[in-house]
Amino acid sequence: MRFFTPSIFSVALLSSSLSAAPVMLHNIQGYGFDEKGQIAEFNHFVFDNQTGKVLARGDKTAVAAYHNAEQIDGKGQTLLPGLIDGHGHVLGLGQNLNRVDLRSSGSEAQAVAQVAAFAKSHPHSQWILGGGWNQVLWPTQQFPGKALLDESISDKPVWLTRVDSHAGWANSKALQLAGITKATIDPPGGEIIRDTEGNPTGVLIDNAMLLLEQHIPQQSEAERLAALNAAFEHLLALGITSVHDAGVDQANLESYQKLRKDNQLPLRIYAMLSATDPNLAGWLNAGPIFDPNELFVARSVKIYGDGALGSRGAALIEPYSDQPGQKGLFVTQPDKLTAVMKLTLEAGFQTNVHAIGDLTNRLVLDRFEQLASKEQLEQGRHRIEHAQIVSPKDIPRFAQLHILPAMQPTHATSDKNMAADRLGIARLRGAYAWKSFVDQGSRIVAGSDFPVELANPFYGIHAAVTRQDQQNQPVGGWLPEQRLTLTQALKSFTLDAAYGAFQDQSMGSLAPGMWADFILVDRDIFKAPAETLWQTKVHQSWVAGQQKYQAQP
Repeated sequence: MRFFTPSIFSVALLSSSLSAAPVMLHNIQGYGFDEKGQIAEFNHFVFDNQTGKVLARGDKTAVAAYHNAEQIDGKGQTLLPGLIDGHGHVLGLGQNLNRVDLRSSGSEAQAVAQVAAFAKSHPHSQWILGGGWNQVLWPTQQFPGKALLDESISDKPVWLTRVDSHAGWANSKALQLAGITKATIDPPGGEIIRDTEGNPTGVLIDNAMLLLEQHIPQQSEAERLAALNAAFEHLLALGITSVHDAGVDQANLESYQKLRKDNQLPLRIYAMLSATDPNLAGWLNAGPIFDPNELFVARSVKIYGDGALGSRGAALIEPYSDQPGQKGLFVTQPDKLTAVMKLTLEAGFQTNVHAIGDLTNRLVLDRFEQLASKEQLEQGRHRIEHAQIVSPKDIPRFAQLHILPAMQPTHATSDKNMAADRLGIARLRGAYAWKSFVDQGSRIVAGSDFPVELANPFYGIHAAVTRQDQQNQPVGGWLPEQRLTLTQALKSFTLDAAYGAFQDQSMGSLAPGMWADFILVDRDIFKAPAETLWQTKVHQSWVAGQQKYQAQP
């Protein structure tokens, strides 16, 4: 590490900005990145609270031109670039904050008890909605069923999504309203889990979920805006100043545009438009949505490849080790996937494809190679979202084709208890392989996939550095050869995530001329024990030189 020394360019930039309204933070331990992507330290930080841009950083000498700036004593706190979540679901997060949360449930019976208590405290709800359950963490490790739900709630429909959002659990009332019976045929890319007599058990996988979810009443605009604002508040409290929102539909897009028009977006949204929305062709014809202040940008499309590992929906080259004959599901059938990728590439949009299983990752890499020119690949910064299980021989193709892996470190620490069961030992060599990607020069766009995982980015940084859960298990880390350094992990949540949105020249490093998106935290993460990284607390979050969050004393 070193203290930042302004280049000739940045000195000229500073000189031209002396008429701005500068604010100087001093008595801080600051960390950013230099022009080579290396950590740069500083103890003074100057920004313009009118333009929202960084003016200078470094030691006292480096900021001497701003001796008349408004002074703020940082009181020894650590200052970091605002953290970027490269793959989240903002509306889903906001909705979940007002639904029953089953993430902590230790059994099916415990989950049902939580649902029943929630229903009792929300007597006016038409539907009882929630999620977060994970049968892998229950003693039986078996999917739940409708029987216990029916005993507790029979007069209202209940719909509870699995933690990965690739499966859902319904009571009989919800199945009845959706018309799902023994005679219902599994849709392409989906599965209705059935008992030995062929009756639906209540669990629906991937595209089968749509059979039920289309019957859930749509949110009003007011409810949608309230959910978004709840999510914004939650994210800013965690130090997240920018989100790549993975899968925005027409209603959500309109809400974002309204918030931006009314200057009500407190953080940055980089929207991936949902490929399943009927308006896709119209969006592509209209072209990308840009914003000079980069608070709302929509220039990418999220395409859905396969399901998730926990529900055995991830599409694999060879069958699941714990369920012979099952190879997973294509949520979008290969021919349709090819057509949509071709459409988005030809429209000049960044193409971001959800791929978890090794078969889907290979298929998507093949399609990029077949459909895109060398120039499109070099300039497009196209992405594979998750890149979770990749055949080792396919990992180098990401670098060769200039495809960015958009990965979520906490997926590894959440999945470590079942990944070997699903995949066997051999396939783990290409699973959650962050260091293999970094070592070949790939820039990882890091995120959390909230609300699938908790949104706290320090949980992700901790997982990337230690390959351990918050109980420091397993000892030495799970697949520890794939650990990242703290610098690499922080870069993946800042500068490299910004690169994945074509925004690395304006955010992620805190260099002069960049947006003054920064956070103040309670510890120097580069000096704290690695096992405590997840405990980092955010004191303040700033976006474009404006304070957006202040922790309560």
